[in-house]
Amino acid sequence: MRSKKSQAVLARLKQITGTITDTSLSSALQVSPQTLSSWKGRDSIPYALCVDIAQARDVSLDWLLLGQGPIQRQAHANHTEHTQASTTREHTILALWRLLNEDDRCAIQSALEEKKRLRELELKLAEIASHLSTSHTFGDT
Repeated sequence: MRSKKSQAVLARLKQITGTITDTSLSSALQVSPQTLSSWKGRDSIPYALCVDIAQARDVSLDWLLLGQGPIQRQAHANHTEHTQASTTREHTILALWRLLNEDDRCAIQSALEEKKRLRELELKLAEIASHLSTSHTFGDT
């Protein structure tokens, strides 16, 4: 992507990644600070990177590249109220997330990963208990 507006695109990338500095943005984009500096110097941001980020974060390319329209991609007409409520909740959580410092974000991410691991273990345990119960019932008859 080549335009005089690449600084605005970088600002929008900071917004959706919840970063403030170029260093934190380069980390969020998984590129070196030198690469980001090079983009700024050439006034050019890789289009493919913008597309990938837009897809991963469900962000409108019109908004990301041009600053036009809503941030989120347009919802499909058949979305339910539940989906809309979930989206609203996710936006609220994301807004709060962006206010946190990196240490707090890491702590929350670790807690979420641990919660996911425990949920998976609970499901496996329930499956094993069900299997044992079924095996025991058939074994007694």
